[in-house]
Amino acid sequence: MADECIFCKIASGKSPANIEYQDKDMVAFWDVNPKAKIHILIVPKKHISSVVTLERTDEKLVGEMVLAARQLARDKGLEDDGYRLVINAGKHAGQVVEHLHLHLMGGGPLGSMG
Repeated sequence: MADECIFCKIASGKSPANIEYQDKDMVAFWDVNPKAKIHILIVPKKHISSVVTLERTDEKLVGEMVLAARQLARDKGLEDDGYRLVINAGKHAGQVVEHLHLHLMGGGPLGSMG
């Protein structure tokens, strides 16, 4: 499945993306279907299909993803007005690509979650 995963292809450089950041463990790129003025996806290079399938050994990786999102938010000037971090898990939550990813959204009012 990872061979056909679009996020794995982006992470390995086999598919194009507007990459904002990358290191040995993750890649961050602009969402092609943005829901906010700034909408960046932070994706681990390791194929993990969902937050549902996370292992205890992935704990550091997920923490690093959140810290990368925080730094990207700072770099984009989102700290003062705020931003949203979202991880969808499964179809009913809106997960479209079966590869764990963290959404960083901001740049304007996002509305209430409740």
